Amino acid sequence: MYTKLTLSIDQNVIENAKKYAKNQKRSVSKLVEEYLSSISLSVDKKVEYNTLGPITKELVGIIKVNKNTGYKEILTDALMEKYI
Repeated sequence: MYTKLTLSIDQNVIENAKKYAKNQKRSVSKLVEEYLSSISLSVDKKVEYNTLGPITKELVGIIKVNKNTGYKEILTDALMEKYI
C-alpha cells in the first residue's frame, strides 16, 4: 500500500534530485523510497548482529566470498583444496 508523504526540502536539492531521477529513469519518489528502504535494512542488520552470541560475533566477516558464488561451489573448492 502506498501513502503520500509531504517533505520540506530546499528547492535546489529538489531540482537536483529531479535531474538525477530523470537520468536514472526513476521518479524522485522511487529514489526516496529506495533510500529509506536501504537505511531501514541496515538498521535491521544491526539488530540481527546484536542478537548473536559473542563467539559468533567474532566469526562474522572472517570469510570473504563472492555474492554470486553458491554454497556448493564454496564447499567443493574447500574439499578439493583439502584432499587434493
